[in-house]
Amino acid sequence: MGWGKAAAVVTASAVGAGAVALVAGRVVSEISVRAGRSAPASVGGLRVHAVAPDRVELTRAPETERPGVWALEWGTDGHVVVGDVLSTTAQTVVRAVLSTGAGLPGVGETVVLTPWVLRGDPRSALGMDFSETAVATELGAMPAWYLPGLRDPWVIAVHGTGADRAQVLPLLPLFARFKLPVLSVSYRNDPDAPASPDGIGHFGETEWRDVEAAIRLAVDSGASRVLLYGWGVGATMALHAAERSAWREAVRGLVLDSPVLDFRTSVRRQALRRGVPQPLAELGMLAAEGRTGVDTATFAHLASGDGLHVPALVLHSPDDTIAPIEPVRRLAARRDDLVLFREFPGSEHEALWNADPHGYEDLLKRFVTPLL
Repeated sequence: MGWGKAAAVVTASAVGAGAVALVAGRVVSEISVRAGRSAPASVGGLRVHAVAPDRVELTRAPETERPGVWALEWGTDGHVVVGDVLSTTAQTVVRAVLSTGAGLPGVGETVVLTPWVLRGDPRSALGMDFSETAVATELGAMPAWYLPGLRDPWVIAVHGTGADRAQVLPLLPLFARFKLPVLSVSYRNDPDAPASPDGIGHFGETEWRDVEAAIRLAVDSGASRVLLYGWGVGATMALHAAERSAWREAVRGLVLDSPVLDFRTSVRRQALRRGVPQPLAELGMLAAEGRTGVDTATFAHLASGDGLHVPALVLHSPDDTIAPIEPVRRLAARRDDLVLFREFPGSEHEALWNADPHGYEDLLKRFVTPLL
């Protein structure tokens, strides 16, 4: 049944409509409570019109006109990194080709535009040494990557929606220049990690304890200070851990990329992005709230900044289609004593680096330097 027909069922005046609405809401809630493997910034169905060694011509769309650095993926292994928009016509966009690790797509190929410009692990993607390790949590061992460094703080990287540990890959060269150890972690319900008892996500309210376990591992391994770095819901987890963890005194800074501070609006937006009509999106939000037991008062507390006690670099986009920027702006204004806030217009959820890699990394360098 399509979403339009489902909406008609939900709004119909008939015996059993309440039960139908309950079921429909639960179905829609799956969009937000089950982790997907597709980044919010990804878009498929884009046709290749022409190809040259240094450029590719694609169907014109808002996504293919995004500034910055992106990847095109196709088939099983197709992957090419594209950069600046070189020219446009009424129907197409020409972008520069930056790397062709898997060759170029053929004319007529259908591709997906994605933020994942690097794939694999630190060694295969960047030639950087790392070791596979695990973080011991209350649910079992959570796989992690460890990259050694010579000084504190340790960077604990917590990926976001539709991502995995590889989300940190573009930033690893910068951390290496600072000689900082990096621990890129997984958490409950990731494909390679133990599941939560109910098998669904709780928008950081339980998952933060896996971040706390990563802080404990860093401290037990000799770290005196840690920098928590999170994307999306991973940023929400970092906020929780910085305030609530028994090891919070080791946390000396936060980097929050596209933090989710408004649970209800974010869940509605996730459903709307999938083509769910507004009435069903509202039912899905209520069902997600009931199934996860998320406390919206806790989200309001996080968004207030009352528990913030360390410097935070907060990065967000006014065009984020998942996490609204308004609560982030209020947090930044209310806690301007600790928060360095920057907006990335035209970018998408968790894809701020892609929109402006140099500007993003310059901000990160300015923030990290005083913490060394």
